[in-house]
Amino acid sequence: MLNITNAKLSFSGNNALSENEAMREIAYSMDLLIPGLYLWLPGILMRIGGDVPDDQPYKYPGKIHSRIGIALVLPGYKIFTSYQGTYDSFGEDLRKGFHYLSDLTSRF
Repeated sequence: MLNITNAKLSFSGNNALSENEAMREIAYSMDLLIPGLYLWLPGILMRIGGDVPDDQPYKYPGKIHSRIGIALVLPGYKIFTSYQGTYDSFGEDLRKGFHYLSDLTSRF
């Protein structure tokens, strides 16, 4: 018997806050390999299975750096996904930091 829990389908019009939260839930679930089916397209976010991030003792910082993708996570830590990126949220900030450091060192 198929038992579907934690099914969530989001349509985001102009509500960027709810879209970011739904993408954070997908990133969290995929990062922790929580079984489920995940689909993200511009304006449509679907999560069947997975879980909501546990923000204690800190807020989960992960991020998906792709506008379109699909993933299937099966029990036993098997994942099939179109997403090949990282879940690090600081990637852009890290690149900015390197530019800042190179600017500083070029002055000496």
